[in-house]
Amino acid sequence: MVGARQLLVAALLASVLSERDGSRRLYTNSWAVHIPGGEADAGRIALKHGFINLGRVFEDGHYYYFKHKRVSKRSINPHHVRHRRLEMEPKVKWLEQQVVKRRQKRAFSVPSDPLYYKQWYLDPNASFDINDNDPDPQPRYNFNDENRHGTRCAGEVAAVANNLCGIGIAYNARIGGVRMLDGEITDVVEARSLSLNPQHIHIYSASWGPEDNGQTVEGPAMLASQAFLRGITNGRGGLGSIFVWASGNGGFQYDNCNCDGYTNSIYTLSVGSTTQLGNVPWYSEACSSTLTTTYSSGSRTEKQIVTTDLRLRCTEKHTGTSASAPLAAGIIALALEANPTLTWRDMQHLVVRASKPLHLKADDWAKNGVGRKVSHHYGYGLLDAGLLVDLATKWLTVNPQRECSIDISKSQQVISDKLVIKKYIDPCSQAKNYIRSLEHVEVRVSLSYTRRGDLRISLTSPSGTYSKLVDVRPYDTSPYGYRDWTFMTTHSWDEDPQGIWTLEIENKGSSRNSGVLSFFKLHLYGTDENMMARRIKDSVISHCNNWNVDGICEECHGTFVIFGHLCLATCPPRYYNISRTLNKTVNGVRTSFTVDACAPCHSSCYSCDGYSVNHCLTCPLFSNYDENHQSCSTPIYPRRSGMNGRNNEKHGLYKVAVLVTILIGAPVALMCGITSLSWLIYRLNTRQTVMVATSLTAASETTQLRVQRDTTDEGTGGSETESTYFITQLDQQKDN
Repeated sequence: MVGARQLLVAALLASVLSERDGSRRLYTNSWAVHIPGGEADAGRIALKHGFINLGRVFEDGHYYYFKHKRVSKRSINPHHVRHRRLEMEPKVKWLEQQVVKRRQKRAFSVPSDPLYYKQWYLDPNASFDINDNDPDPQPRYNFNDENRHGTRCAGEVAAVANNLCGIGIAYNARIGGVRMLDGEITDVVEARSLSLNPQHIHIYSASWGPEDNGQTVEGPAMLASQAFLRGITNGRGGLGSIFVWASGNGGFQYDNCNCDGYTNSIYTLSVGSTTQLGNVPWYSEACSSTLTTTYSSGSRTEKQIVTTDLRLRCTEKHTGTSASAPLAAGIIALALEANPTLTWRDMQHLVVRASKPLHLKADDWAKNGVGRKVSHHYGYGLLDAGLLVDLATKWLTVNPQRECSIDISKSQQVISDKLVIKKYIDPCSQAKNYIRSLEHVEVRVSLSYTRRGDLRISLTSPSGTYSKLVDVRPYDTSPYGYRDWTFMTTHSWDEDPQGIWTLEIENKGSSRNSGVLSFFKLHLYGTDENMMARRIKDSVISHCNNWNVDGICEECHGTFVIFGHLCLATCPPRYYNISRTLNKTVNGVRTSFTVDACAPCHSSCYSCDGYSVNHCLTCPLFSNYDENHQSCSTPIYPRRSGMNGRNNEKHGLYKVAVLVTILIGAPVALMCGITSLSWLIYRLNTRQTVMVATSLTAASETTQLRVQRDTTDEGTGGSETESTYFITQLDQQKDN
């Protein structure tokens, strides 16, 4: 086994925000700003407009985090003046005033983040306090220990073998903590948390997400989406960061994790829960994006999860999918310890193969097109740690990801009782992105509906695999439907996508419901390899025959190649095979011999046959390949952001309210203005003073004139131009 893997536990800190007003967006005094010119330009622009530049959002990018002390920390209105001034800067390419997000930890107490320094070594390079912008992520203590969530999650992963509370799954792993839920949660906060030190951290474990209330439809905003894209492209030396996500605890509210854009992302590995006895937990959310399952709490008679707790204590009461995701993260850490060259997609392939139905009880187990059993409650079943580690040592890297997108329907179609759309697809068969074996399937739709929660939407693959994309959500009364929302299924993994795909949208509520489907697009992801025909090797890792004083391997057995301190069957992505001549002295005789070793490609290449920029064979995701120069372009990350159902609805209502206010208020304001002006002219003509404000302390007051400059900036969206107020007091006459 190689050295321990780094793991970031992002199941994070403190209490959920106290704002419970679901009718308004709350704007903060912070902005995300894209300035490609670099640090110097960002600092100059921030200083010019009175902002504080808190640094880059991403280590390798040009998005910056600005704050302004004279803007209200919370406001129901955006600050247009500050925004426009930044927007007018030529070097500012994009900006967004940050809004407060409501996030929920996925356990049954209001919980938080990790720093349990008495029990494990908290890696400072994998830790940070995003909320307070300092390196100490220690949880905030209070009387009810509400900030214990991350400490409990971290203990499951990496609690050391020291005779306290048991041990973590990967007790040799190093672990870090990110405090990001114990304060204002914005897109920048999430993005910085999910992109912290991605060359040092290998696994990000998250047990939080949008509210599991059965009515929210929300995904990551632009910067958090960018964090995922950058992580899987550049993290872990280009092999891809691994994001492990708790599927959600909204089962009691009939929630569906496909309405959560974090856990239904193809870039996250979504983990569900089962109980000690293999039952579906009462809090479990059934959806087609869940990939695997681990144990957690259940009924009162079933055991819960044992782990570490705050104040040097242990607990036997860790619960929910919050407890399941860290168990999966620990098991994945063991697999990376066995084979650190696995890509993020390799890990998902292995998890599918290492998850088994076993004794898990559910009424929807079904075989997919390649004969694997899959369930909306459990994904492919209970994750087997031993099997995953064994497969990790025998797995050859999967071919690069291919994507094929097909517009199925662009014309509006009425949704009455049931809408069925069938389409034969030969997925990009004549193109370079031809797919033979599926991985993820995304269904992107935009539809309106009078009561969104009454819809059941499903997708059936050419092999007959049925994926329930979303089921009835009785608490979801939204009349706005799904606006450019993406559902995802993993149930057709390794199937051949060629054939007839069927989308069904069914009304399960009142016959008075109605709606319109505006568009439906199918995104297929996979590989050109027939994965079911793949033969598992005896081993892709071998022991090194000889190390140098630095621990670097100098000689491998047989045909294996040197990769650092390991011997591999083939070089991993981002490396190529090169022959090296080494000298060796045996019994006083110096001899030379040739070995095969892995050398790094140019950073722009995914695979290569040499070290330079013009030796690329394939490119990373989001890069384009130039065949003439055998080179790859700089990645251009798509600006994807998940629909925020609540915010979209609020924003629409806000626009309506503003329009109504203008239509009604403008005539009233005009009449008031004319009346006031007429009165002012009359009073001036009679040589009396205008009263703007009075404070009567006697029958007669002396007139005062005060001039003041408006220096306060409450972030209400009004003009910030200098204002002069004339406050006078009118002579008053006693009534006789």
